[in-house]
Amino acid sequence: MSDDHSTPDSSRGWRLICTRDFGLLWWGQTTSQIGEGLNKVALLWFVYELTGSAMKMTMVGLLQTIPPLVLGPLVGVYLDRMPKKPVMIWVDILRALLTLLIPTLYALDMLSITGLYGIIFLTSVVSTIFGPALVSAVPLLVRPSELMSANALIQGTNNIGMLLGPAISGIMIALIRAENVLFVNSATFLISALCLMPIRFSPSHAVSSEQATSVWQELQVGFRFIFGQQSMVLTLVIISSLYNLGVSAFVFILPVYAKEFLQVGPVQLGWLWSALGVGMLAASAWLALKQESDIQGRLRIVVSGMTIGGLAVCSLSLLETPLIAAGIVIIVGGSTAVLNPIIWALLQELTPEHLIGRVVTTFSVGSMASAMAGMTGFGWVADAVGPAASLVALGLVLLLTAAVAVACVRRTCALPVAHA
Repeated sequence: MSDDHSTPDSSRGWRLICTRDFGLLWWGQTTSQIGEGLNKVALLWFVYELTGSAMKMTMVGLLQTIPPLVLGPLVGVYLDRMPKKPVMIWVDILRALLTLLIPTLYALDMLSITGLYGIIFLTSVVSTIFGPALVSAVPLLVRPSELMSANALIQGTNNIGMLLGPAISGIMIALIRAENVLFVNSATFLISALCLMPIRFSPSHAVSSEQATSVWQELQVGFRFIFGQQSMVLTLVIISSLYNLGVSAFVFILPVYAKEFLQVGPVQLGWLWSALGVGMLAASAWLALKQESDIQGRLRIVVSGMTIGGLAVCSLSLLETPLIAAGIVIIVGGSTAVLNPIIWALLQELTPEHLIGRVVTTFSVGSMASAMAGMTGFGWVADAVGPAASLVALGLVLLLTAAVAVACVRRTCALPVAHA
């Protein structure tokens, strides 16, 4: 566990970065997420240039969501049995090698669209393990009172990647072509693995293979906790799943909106994605500084973010000026960034350590299933009626989710919450 940070002032979250172990994790994730930001623009632009179809481009998102959806529960069981550090290191190494395959095979004229989809799928299979392992590892590095700040800082690495990566990627695509940008992403995975190696995690209470019951029995234990014993955890899963239906579709429609509606190229698309990162980074920084509040107070922040985000997405359909659109995208980014740190912190607080892997992967399965539905549905809508109408529909979905969240929060907060 990290050093003592008992002083409850608003700067305590930022001091976590200066600790040895959490600091190494943060810097490794920052580097890796910048690479992912490069990849996000480069890969989608590469596929869209090859196919000219928004639906085929959204296949990338579908292939990235199928493995977590199918394998998530099993991953959770095995994560609860295993130490998190070696798992994350090997996942980073494998992702580096798989990402390296795409530009290498393309340079050798050996990459078909089917082969590209296959590599994306395999990378997603491996990546299915990393996110839940990371969320499960955070409580082993910080105190319970620091969880929301720590999660906000970890999400901040994603925001930094979204801020810097796409902007750099757009320029790099124009200079060296999209497929060559992937070499850099591969290197960032290796840097992340190197940062993980010296980290000292607190001893976990993972179930050993000798103590473990069958996989099916362990799955049942996790499901009973979520669906029977802890109503607040189930509420969080429902809220996050519904919200991801709209947010994931927005991310994959953004290139179509940029190219077809705003009439801009990859450099400007990179700046739009960076605008999304600016909003998310600002919201994450605010959460890292914010004092912990009760469950109702934190959930009110989530509902407010959903409402603001829905209205902002709807307004994009009325704008044809890239600069003004970028300003609205900043608001969208800020509204979305408050969700995950708060929900992760609540999950970590409410869930026993020996169940955290199963709870996090079940949470991810719900999010990925809704993301798949959103990307499939809105990919078709974008091809059929254009990006402007798609954005209006997306905004309405987010507003509807906010209304559902209000109802769930009122119902759940009226009940006593049993801490794990």
